[in-house]
Amino acid sequence: MTVDTPRFGIVTDSNSQITDELVERFDVEVVPLTVTIDGTDHLEGVDLDADEFYGHFSNGHAPEIATSQPSPGAFAEAYQRLADRGYDEIISIHLSSAMSGTAGTAELAAHQASVPVVVVATTTASFGVAACVWLVGAARERGHSSADAIRLLHDLETRTGTAFMIGVPMLAERGGRATDVDLADDTGVPIIAMSAGQVEIIDRAVTTDDASRAMVDYATSWLDREPAGVTVAIGTADAPSTALTAKLEQALAGVAGIAHVVHYRIGPSVGAHTGPGTFGLFVFPTIDDEFEARPVS
Repeated sequence: MTVDTPRFGIVTDSNSQITDELVERFDVEVVPLTVTIDGTDHLEGVDLDADEFYGHFSNGHAPEIATSQPSPGAFAEAYQRLADRGYDEIISIHLSSAMSGTAGTAELAAHQASVPVVVVATTTASFGVAACVWLVGAARERGHSSADAIRLLHDLETRTGTAFMIGVPMLAERGGRATDVDLADDTGVPIIAMSAGQVEIIDRAVTTDDASRAMVDYATSWLDREPAGVTVAIGTADAPSTALTAKLEQALAGVAGIAHVVHYRIGPSVGAHTGPGTFGLFVFPTIDDEFEARPVS
């Protein structure tokens, strides 16, 4: 007798910066975080997109911004929508609990859901979470169980890195928005890397060419660890970052081992903490070849 594998749905939060293409491909429910700008609440991706968010910084205005996690009720509604679409169980994938209480509110809703829900608080944030969703969705496409998909997700977390810089306009002019990690001086704007919870300044950039070279070096350094190939996701906040996006994409074109270069916007719930002029990338094992290269053990 053949036993059918339960069909699992996928939920994430808007901090994942997940692309519309991934949402559509894997039928993902995205629960929005609240971004409060000058006392007015907005739902990320519902009534506030990236362009509208960065528009609040125009003409030298520095808005007061705060973010808050979704309510348990918002998660409960997302879980029920997936149950109504015929999913037998749900994997709910969120940013690190060290950064937000989002996974905690998801847990509260999970206890009341009409189908089993497993909440995963990843060790990453932003598009690192989207990469986890991508992997879980691809696992489902290949017939893996939810338990197998979660094991693959945890493996991916240990094999994902990010490099970013805050204050791209400072490459052209000194001054600008100060941040906790902003040590910009004559030695340049710091480029910060994070992997497995470790944060370090890997380089400093004085020009956009410096920044592009440092980002390329960081991305290609992962090829020694991932001989089966990597995907690079390039994140752009606003207009000042677009020149760097073009430079980086051109530099990565044709590099052996970089299977895909994808793009995402650094949206409101991330930009609330980094500000305009942010640029970065995530690098992780190529997901759509992952199952051939590393079968579930």
